[in-house]
Amino acid sequence: MYMNKKNYIVILLAAAMLGLSACGNSAADNASGSSTANTNQSSQQGETNQSGMKMDHSEMDPSGSGEVPEGLKEAQNPRFPVGSQAVVHADHMPGMNGAEATIVGAYDTIAYTISYTPTTGGERVTDHKWIIHEEIENAQPEAYKQGAEVTITTDHMEGMKGAAATIESAEPTTVYMVDYISTTDGQKVTNHQWVTESELSAK
Repeated sequence: MYMNKKNYIVILLAAAMLGLSACGNSAADNASGSSTANTNQSSQQGETNQSGMKMDHSEMDPSGSGEVPEGLKEAQNPRFPVGSQAVVHADHMPGMNGAEATIVGAYDTIAYTISYTPTTGGERVTDHKWIIHEEIENAQPEAYKQGAEVTITTDHMEGMKGAAATIESAEPTTVYMVDYISTTDGQKVTNHQWVTESELSAK
């Protein structure tokens, strides 16, 4: 079929416009995909950062010497007596949550959640569980309130002893020193300090 020159030019122009439109959509899709990828990457980066902060607790030496602070009083009638078995429901350390524990010591005191900057440098540790009243330098007789500034005398973690800390919460309770087998690597942890009564259940 014969096609004059004018019609031929119109068809070429229409085809070119369609091509440009397709390219534009492709570019937009690519840009959208790039944006989504960046968002996902940022989200994953955020998760990594959050996980990094939580890993502060993993630096704690899970085993202890078994020594307790001066003045700490043994619980007279603990829910979990020394020598009994319990299940841990806390994730202070990898492999702790769900582990079967043996009670080594039970003490009545005040357990604190604290935030502090390690004396060795590094990022501030937030909401660390737990230190107890007897692990505060020159501790006052009554419980400290949220926001109080104290100095830590224990070394559950590197850079903790001597650090200035802010009290985030206070919980009068029985705290326990426990032995347990890590659920992640099967290693035995001895004399771990501390687990509160609310973090234990009967086996």
